[in-house]
Amino acid sequence: MIVCGDDGLAHRLAAELRGVYGEQVTLVVPPAQRSVRPPVVGRARAASAALLDRMVGVAVNRGGGSAGNGGGGNGASLSGADRVVEAAEATEAVLAEAGVQRAAALALVYEDDETNIRAALTARRLNPRLRLVLRLYNRRLGQHIEALLDQAAALATGDTDAAADAVDNSVTVLSDADTAAPALAATAVAGTSKVVQTDGLLLRAVERPPPAPGEVADPGLCTLALLSATSSDPAGADGSEGSGEHGPRLLPDEAAIRSATGRGTVVLEQVSYSAGVSGGTGRGTVAGALPFASLFSPRLRWSLAGLVGCVLALAVALCLVTGMHPLRALYLTLLDLFAIDDPALGASTGRQVLQLLSGLVGLLLLPVLLAAVLEALGTFRSVSALRKPPRGLSGHVVLLGLGKIGTRVLTRLRELGIPVVCVEAGPEARGLATARRLRVPVVLGDVTQEGVLEAAKIHRAHALLAVTSSDTTNLEAVLYARSVRPDLRVVLRLYDDDFATAVYRTLRAAHPQALTRSRSVSHLAAPAFAGAMFGRQILGAIPVERRVLLFAAVRVGGLPQLEGKTVGEAFRAGAWRVLALDTAGTGASSGTASGAARAGGGTGSRVGAGAGTGAAGARREQVEGGVGADSRLPSGLLWDLPDTYVLRAEDRVVLAATRRGLAELLGRRTRA
Repeated sequence: MIVCGDDGLAHRLAAELRGVYGEQVTLVVPPAQRSVRPPVVGRARAASAALLDRMVGVAVNRGGGSAGNGGGGNGASLSGADRVVEAAEATEAVLAEAGVQRAAALALVYEDDETNIRAALTARRLNPRLRLVLRLYNRRLGQHIEALLDQAAALATGDTDAAADAVDNSVTVLSDADTAAPALAATAVAGTSKVVQTDGLLLRAVERPPPAPGEVADPGLCTLALLSATSSDPAGADGSEGSGEHGPRLLPDEAAIRSATGRGTVVLEQVSYSAGVSGGTGRGTVAGALPFASLFSPRLRWSLAGLVGCVLALAVALCLVTGMHPLRALYLTLLDLFAIDDPALGASTGRQVLQLLSGLVGLLLLPVLLAAVLEALGTFRSVSALRKPPRGLSGHVVLLGLGKIGTRVLTRLRELGIPVVCVEAGPEARGLATARRLRVPVVLGDVTQEGVLEAAKIHRAHALLAVTSSDTTNLEAVLYARSVRPDLRVVLRLYDDDFATAVYRTLRAAHPQALTRSRSVSHLAAPAFAGAMFGRQILGAIPVERRVLLFAAVRVGGLPQLEGKTVGEAFRAGAWRVLALDTAGTGASSGTASGAARAGGGTGSRVGAGAGTGAAGARREQVEGGVGADSRLPSGLLWDLPDTYVLRAEDRVVLAATRRGLAELLGRRTRA
């Protein structure tokens, strides 16, 4: 396995592949003097500096060390890889030096899309059968690049029929921002909801508090995890893999669930499928279009409504006084209103009084029309300008940072119809265009300066989501916000996991009545990237305290832990659990399913592309006989499978797994 990158995701991915999957890993990173060090603080900053500085002296191990001896020396072992190759960019010579001709998979996780695309094209030319995993922010471009590289591999190998279903030379395009954004947005909004969304398939898991004595907790569709025993302790920390028996337990069995008293649970509560998922333009707003209601202020709209009511009232009164037809009465009222010469000479007194009143209303209409014209012109002139937070705004989410992660989180929040106020220091941030298109208020300024958070109405906000690239900025903003609102819900993006744990424990102990969460984007994204390097479809990941639970779509064939076993026998507590059967992807039509379905949320994944016929249709009827009608989704997924259902080689299933469980289930057991 080869990992090329220039930030923390590359190091975490290399450590994931080597430590969890037991793979040989070559890590290609920029030289220390040219790399951008991650924004961490304290001990983590010193450790990161020492790691990058030590890489300068690491000689490239041309022999490719094994996992047992670390291969590349101390620097390699510290980075989580067997070998470390220093290069500013993954050129043809660098990829050849890293052994791309003999590699099974290559992950390109540079922050720049163009760098990843250039390296992917070069790697495909050097090794047409190489499995590629690309980190791209641009979703649409990622779809085209994915199809292009797959087609190039098919032509180079001469196997065009099986190329769509080939695992060895498949291409997966992912985005760390898309993988982490749903979890960050859900934590900021509800604090307990965890969402996995991929091309219309929506899985929602919910944290539930410990049941009261004598009560039985609702297991939902299934219980995914037991929270740590200290989750209700204000001074307790989020449990991690090193927390032992007191930490969270992923995928527990029934005995563990019954014996767990005083522990909260994470249950799979909702599964839905919609072919037309909103594209992130907000609620009721067409991308690039200007809403008619935004042309005029509410006060002006009420004034216009009042004048229209007066005109109608005058027309009705004229109809009653003179007995004329209602349409003629409305016509004469409008003539009087616009001062058109039709005096009511010789008419009744009532008609003359109504004409005078109509003229008076016409005088009132002139300034209203002028104000409407001026407001409309001002709106069109300032449509490209950033909006300011309106007066009286409350219950909103304050989002700090409109970079790559912040932009995706903003889009997700607007999809949910949640009011947001953004704070951004740089006027050239990539997310400002998105905020302008979604008409989201933005405060430009350094969040560490006094008055910036106040301008974002932090004292009336519902939650604060700090996702800038600087740990110190996020921490300072959260501490200041807590001084203003001690009960404010806060979510921090922190680079170093140990530092995040320390911050979490301190904030939770100091403010026990408030909700505090700390999340690492690379920690959420690395398992999805690692699974994609094995050609598997990782639908998404949800955080369970400081651990990660993965959802994957896999083919049963070739997996002895699943093939030929019942659903109950295939379940392994703490490792994996079969959740659903994809009946649309079985049988003869399933040949292109795994090739067409791609991992993660970067370019839109798909579960079950075809429609089974023949034997697959009979298989569907057999399965549906053991499940309820409400378990069937339009996508062809069957949930609540009976424990007696036997998994066959042609079946394609959706399962929940831990990182190590997925490694055991899908990882290669042979090493070069």
